[in-house]
Amino acid sequence: MKTKILIWAALLTFSFGCKKALDETPQGVVSSSDLNTPVNVEKMVISAYATLGNESIHTSNSLWPWGSLRSGDAYKGGDGAGDNSDWNDYETYVTNRPTNGITDRMWAQLYNGIGRVNDALVRVNQIDAASFPNKVSRQAEMRFLRGYYYFMLKILFNRVPYFDENVAKDEYIKISNTDLTSDQLWEKIAGEFQFAVANLPNSQADVGRPNKFTANAMLAKVRLYQAYKQDDNHNVTGMDAAKLQEVVTLCDVVIGSGKYGLAADFGQNFMAQYENGPESVFAIQYSRNDGTTYGRIDLGHSLSYPMNVEYGCCWQHIPSQDLVNNFKTETNGLPKFTGYNSTDALSGNDFILATFDPRLDHTVGIPGHPFKYVPTFVYQNSWARAPAIYGYFTSMKDLAAYNDGSFQRIPPFMSSSKNWELIRYADVLLWKAEALIELGRETEALPIINQIRTRAANSTGMLKKADGSFATNYKVATYQPGVNCVWTQAYAREALRKERRLEFAMEGNRLFDLVRWGIADTYMNSYFASESTKRAHLKTAKFQKGRDEYMPIPTNQINFSKGLYKQNPGY
Repeated sequence: MKTKILIWAALLTFSFGCKKALDETPQGVVSSSDLNTPVNVEKMVISAYATLGNESIHTSNSLWPWGSLRSGDAYKGGDGAGDNSDWNDYETYVTNRPTNGITDRMWAQLYNGIGRVNDALVRVNQIDAASFPNKVSRQAEMRFLRGYYYFMLKILFNRVPYFDENVAKDEYIKISNTDLTSDQLWEKIAGEFQFAVANLPNSQADVGRPNKFTANAMLAKVRLYQAYKQDDNHNVTGMDAAKLQEVVTLCDVVIGSGKYGLAADFGQNFMAQYENGPESVFAIQYSRNDGTTYGRIDLGHSLSYPMNVEYGCCWQHIPSQDLVNNFKTETNGLPKFTGYNSTDALSGNDFILATFDPRLDHTVGIPGHPFKYVPTFVYQNSWARAPAIYGYFTSMKDLAAYNDGSFQRIPPFMSSSKNWELIRYADVLLWKAEALIELGRETEALPIINQIRTRAANSTGMLKKADGSFATNYKVATYQPGVNCVWTQAYAREALRKERRLEFAMEGNRLFDLVRWGIADTYMNSYFASESTKRAHLKTAKFQKGRDEYMPIPTNQINFSKGLYKQNPGY
């Protein structure tokens, strides 16, 4: 009996001890209610921003693996087809499957950002404005970010599930990726930016936060995509004039704000010492020496660096021969619309005997040319990892010089803390020009395109060799109707599309432009026919119309939804 009493007493003591432990908050754990203070709500907002920089080495928020690699601007690079083979599947299209792991990770990364936004918005919406004076602005920032994440999902996958902070998390599984039509999804995304336009301030104390004009720019981009009416096979069946006019109006708001302008030199957009300059409308803000091991650095471009001693890995995202040839100019200084691939510019005198747009040497690392604006740091053939497969060129916009203060090694890789521009002012100008041309007002677009070309012509100062000469023969002229061109709508459209490629090459935009214009299939298959004669890995590459404009819905996501999500056509 005494033994039983002692055991019972011990059990009671253990029970009360457990209850006390359960009533206490474990160290390192924060309850949901603890986050609903002004200080912690602000931290939740910052957490939502963090997704922009929370990329991995394979899931760049610049979207270069999807917008450059799949557009004819770039090869995968690396050591061959088996090195990051999922990217090889992107480049050649024919082996791209719904089971591709990188596709699944990118889907998850973007929805993680949306989840953080929704969580932050629930708390911002509930907090009292008296204790949180920035309430409305933070709501608008979160709506802008959510719109941006959904925009990326839309141009990647076309049909995706949409849920906001008003949808309970246990209801997510009931929402299909086909509940909304394509147009309805565009309107949801537009609604996010409309709210941001109405509620964001003209200026922000923190440069990384969007302002009213950033929101106007993104709304203009959405309306431009919507303006191209497409059928289920992604043929352009008409243009929405009202949306094109809205693009013009929205871009005029940004232009008229006086907050932005073209950088004096094109290359300044890709150098850390000029970041958040006049051309930066919205950028991912990276950092180093911030108290973390390596800093909040640009992991999305960390595999692009060449194989020399100063860098060492991994030579991915390699400019195509077609892209390099594309920078050739006519004897009158205008772009070559045709015939630029008749001969290949490879090295040496190839870049002296012909004339080129200076943006070439801001975009591509070329043997014998100064690399990343260091005159004595000259690119060598030996920096290429697999030249027999991919040639000798190297990407350059996304890299930092080895002696730049932003450069950061993360062995065995390397990267930098320089910002990455998601919206440049040049984009806003060319969106307006594109809308004007499609509205039949190409004469109004002419000075805009010429403004971009004038800046390009003036962007040679940082490209000099150590002896003060140039490795490339530069010649750029503006369009002068009646002198060097006939400025019809058709010609202006071709000029605009060429200008977008020259200006934004390797920045992750190209494939999405081609899909918007409804020409991705004809353009890409023409590219494969030409480029495969120079690069054997493209021999079997083929773009399938009605399928390859968008990525497949990842198999994992269809499985998670228990079959609710519907696969994109053709996969």
